[in-house]
Amino acid sequence: MVSEPLLLGFGLIGQLLFTGRFIIQWLSSERHGRSVIPAAFWHLSISGAIVLLIYAVLRHDPVFVLGQSTGLLIYLRNLQFISRQREAKLADPTSAPGSATCGVADGDCASVCSRPQPHRVA
Repeated sequence: MVSEPLLLGFGLIGQLLFTGRFIIQWLSSERHGRSVIPAAFWHLSISGAIVLLIYAVLRHDPVFVLGQSTGLLIYLRNLQFISRQREAKLADPTSAPGSATCGVADGDCASVCSRPQPHRVA
């Protein structure tokens, strides 16, 4: 079995990753002057959730395992949505940021567009 201090350190690393997502989101929102959830938020969510899920399994905590595994599925799904948006943007050269045919909602711009700015959604 893993020693208690090592296990606690591992859990703290997971919690730091998980907390880091809020710092990334806050800084991104401040930079854009509005609420934005960048893709890095979801990457940190997944990293933190995986570490915390392992921690919960090692602790034999079914409540914590259920919570982290459910969240992990949601974070992965959000990255799938972002990936689809990026693919659609690359496939359609008329989908430049700010164009009438972009189709990206303002709040999602930072995670999809290379030059985030307000959009006119078609």
